[in-house]
Amino acid sequence: MRTHRAGAGGRPPMYRARPPMYRARPGGRRFHPVRARPAAATSGTAALLACGALALGLGALGDLHAGRAPYLAHLALCALLGGCARPRAAPLIGLAAWLCCNAFAEHRHAELGWAGPGWELGHYAMFTAAAWLAALPAALPRRTVRVALLRPDGTA
Repeated sequence: MRTHRAGAGGRPPMYRARPPMYRARPGGRRFHPVRARPAAATSGTAALLACGALALGLGALGDLHAGRAPYLAHLALCALLGGCARPRAAPLIGLAAWLCCNAFAEHRHAELGWAGPGWELGHYAMFTAAAWLAALPAALPRRTVRVALLRPDGTA
């Protein structure tokens, strides 16, 4: 014996397609689609490839040992990658940037050098902080809003 009425697709009401979910920050008026962020391992792999490509680009420009330019370029890349990643991926992004910056910008021929724990941990912390600060706004709590509840005039 059937206890439910079949809908448009012959499915029970609980299995019908629901409208997509959107999220908005509490108190905010703008609604943004939920964006899936890659896993930490995927972000770390992308960071290692991107930092290697940046080192190749800096080497082609002859700007590897020019002072602060490689550090600023790696910091900008960490912030860019951190904005697309989860906050948990920040240490992996920072480690990838530190490895490439240390091996190609500070030393030549892809050899890692150790200037002491203070300097090297400072560089690693700087790269990790740039990635983490860029990833942090995505981790802020958001309230869920269904599209079907939104009206065309902007009121909910």
